[in-house]
Amino acid sequence: MRILVINGPNINMLGIREPGIYGKNTFADLLSLLEQTARAENLEIEQFQSNHEGAIVDKIQESYGKIDGIVINPAAYTHTSVAILDALKAVSIPAVEVHISQVSAREAFRQISYPGMYCEKTIQGQGLDGYRQAILYLKETYGN
Repeated sequence: MRILVINGPNINMLGIREPGIYGKNTFADLLSLLEQTARAENLEIEQFQSNHEGAIVDKIQESYGKIDGIVINPAAYTHTSVAILDALKAVSIPAVEVHISQVSAREAFRQISYPGMYCEKTIQGQGLDGYRQAILYLKETYGN
């Protein structure tokens, strides 16, 4: 099973950006967690991070016919990107949305998730472990 993990803007700044909200783990820690999960679960996991909305849309479109599941943390694009929502809908690949923080307990403008309207599950407030949970969900639901 091939899973694409997409991270949006500023996720590459984990450990630096607002550690009181996002924790002290770094982006390198996240990449290590993804590698460990892939090995432990016998999965192929591809990681992609971009601060650019169009690059994320392009990556989703490129995954058509090549990827079995998507884990996406759209970050700030969660609340603004109909384009990412439309890309997810276009490829029809099962997707799980992940947020490191408990977004539902944060500012009012963070209460809408456009990409989440396509995703069949949202995991929030679990720190980096939310990514592992999302991967396991996709494997258990869609794995061979």
